[in-house]
Amino acid sequence: MQLIEKAPAKINLGLDTPYHHQDGAEEWNMVMTSVDLADYVEIQTLTKHKRIRVASDSGFLPNDQRNLAFQAAHLLQTKYHVDEGVNIRIKKNIPVAAGLGGGSSDAAAVLRGLNQLWHLNLSWQELAELGLQIDSDVPYCVYGRTAHVRGRGERITPLSKLPAAWVVLAKPKVSVSTPSILQQIRYDNLEHPDIDALLRAVRNQDIEAMCAVMGNALEPLTARRYPEITQLKQQMMKFGADAAQMSGTGPTVFGLCGKQSRAQRVFNGMKGFCREVYLVRPLP
Repeated sequence: MQLIEKAPAKINLGLDTPYHHQDGAEEWNMVMTSVDLADYVEIQTLTKHKRIRVASDSGFLPNDQRNLAFQAAHLLQTKYHVDEGVNIRIKKNIPVAAGLGGGSSDAAAVLRGLNQLWHLNLSWQELAELGLQIDSDVPYCVYGRTAHVRGRGERITPLSKLPAAWVVLAKPKVSVSTPSILQQIRYDNLEHPDIDALLRAVRNQDIEAMCAVMGNALEPLTARRYPEITQLKQQMMKFGADAAQMSGTGPTVFGLCGKQSRAQRVFNGMKGFCREVYLVRPLP
């Protein structure tokens, strides 16, 4: 049996970490949404053996236990004592190590797909809690819709769809190590965005208010190491984006536009500064 799961990229409209837990894990307070740039994950179950195989059309992804999709399959297989193997093939469209959650979204797609193929009958909340064992973004990616994300990443509160908007993504030629950025966090010096105000703006379908209060507490940390991030933000605003900021721990910068014509202008302008530029829309 086989199926294909869509694995969309995510962006962080708001990202804050108010404190860390005693074990060192961050507490998150985020507003996230998914966009129509997506990987496609083909999942085929195998009855003759229990091997897990992962392949992709990207030369940048590992195909062993380091791959989050592999980890997702192994987690379900061992926890629920499944005697079948699985072939996973990933068609990559989301840039790797970009702050767009590509690996986490692939893992979430495997959790959803194998939940169906192996008839595990797990709820999305149960899948999200399992996904936290893989990566903090996996629980959100199980849902793949605009949501308020708290806790260590497992507390997902779906929100209403965003007001009409277009998103320009620009990834510079650098790759960011998330652990290295998280190690730099000094909570006394962190600037915390107003997540409550952002939530009100989303609920009120007020894109102007959204753009005014968006923020990413980790952006200054990554931008100090990679000044390209600040440069891309400045260019996006110069070309007419209503707001621009880094997604996740970076390095991808996204511009939010309320009008398609303005988004097209930003997209055209950014292609002169960055090779990987995408014009997308938030998923409904």
